[in-house]
Amino acid sequence: MKRFLQHSILLIIILTSHLSLCQVVEVCNNCKISSLKDAISKARDFDTIVVKKGTYKEHSIIVDKPLTIIGENHPVIDGELKGEIITIVSDYVIVDGLHIINVGTSYTEDYAAIRVKRTKHFEIKNLILEKLFFGIYLEKAEDGKVYNNKVIGQAVEEHNSGNAIQLWYSKKIDIQNNNVQHVRDGIYLEFSDDCLIKNNVSANNLRYGLHFMFSNNDIYEDNEFTNNGAGVAVMFSKKIKMLNNVFKENWGTASYGMLLKEINDAEIKGNTFEKNTIGINIEGSNRINYMNNNFINNGWAIKVRGACYSNKFIGNNFLYNSFDISYNSNINDNTFDKNYWSNYTGYDLDKNGIGDVPYRPVKLFSYIVNRTPETIILLRSLFIDIIDFSEKVSPVFTPDNLMDNHPLIKKITW
Repeated sequence: MKRFLQHSILLIIILTSHLSLCQVVEVCNNCKISSLKDAISKARDFDTIVVKKGTYKEHSIIVDKPLTIIGENHPVIDGELKGEIITIVSDYVIVDGLHIINVGTSYTEDYAAIRVKRTKHFEIKNLILEKLFFGIYLEKAEDGKVYNNKVIGQAVEEHNSGNAIQLWYSKKIDIQNNNVQHVRDGIYLEFSDDCLIKNNVSANNLRYGLHFMFSNNDIYEDNEFTNNGAGVAVMFSKKIKMLNNVFKENWGTASYGMLLKEINDAEIKGNTFEKNTIGINIEGSNRINYMNNNFINNGWAIKVRGACYSNKFIGNNFLYNSFDISYNSNINDNTFDKNYWSNYTGYDLDKNGIGDVPYRPVKLFSYIVNRTPETIILLRSLFIDIIDFSEKVSPVFTPDNLMDNHPLIKKITW
């Protein structure tokens, strides 16, 4: 929020200082200026271009000077499938209220509805983007805002579809209140640091609702990721905060709410993982705090696949998952403590809210299913209940030191 206000104040100061010199350039089908390209060429620095309602068949539009471009009643910019539509190469550009359609598709070029290239202090807002390849593409951009946009693709196959909002080598970008659907990846960050991703809805995408690669010191909070092909992937990054998000209904043989691979020094707090094949799939990730999360009706709440150290799972709710924890490596120094487990059958004689018997969240049947997936058909059978009970009494195949020594008796509320 502080960065958001600082950015807005800076833009206001810059624009106010040029106000006395600025003019408004109108674009309409019956006006003297009837195309956005022509308006940009005739405008002076810090002018405002107002595009009236209508359809404008244009592509390869270059914004090479500081301008404010405003669409009245969402005028349509139709690229006619001929390539990229708008490319911004100047600092201090605002694009607001356009309806952009028919981006060209290419196997060699990442054509976008709107690209921001090597610039600073920009705003991309209130856009409707449809029939696209890539939607909003930020390339080596800095100190910008992307908010209140609706990006609806028509992706069918991964190899010939792009992402809704993509960041490449960008930093200090605020991505807020966007709705992205039916693309390859909803929001994609690669080599992009110090970004805020907040209050977005990313749903029904072919692959990931959110995809992080080699991006550090980012925050994503209060987002909803629903019914995406493989969920959310956060990989090869550090110092990420993942707060109060919803990961829901990401089902499939290779699907999960969230994948963590090679993630270090992160915080995962206040999230809800509901009705996913796997809530969180973890591999090679260290020093992560998992706190105050809800895991509800997942196949597996958490799968730990190995090479994970110094992680803390404290104060989470595990509610009605088929399996709470799958763990196929050494316990190392990972900690499970003071969580609520709906499958816990212990007692609390001293009435302090903490179970008197430790809880072992890894079941023998989970171990069996990991090695022979076909055995899942035996889930809920009496035979499985018996072997799980025998393993709990005398652990042989499951980690005997993986336990919550202080399981909570009541569901945690925050």
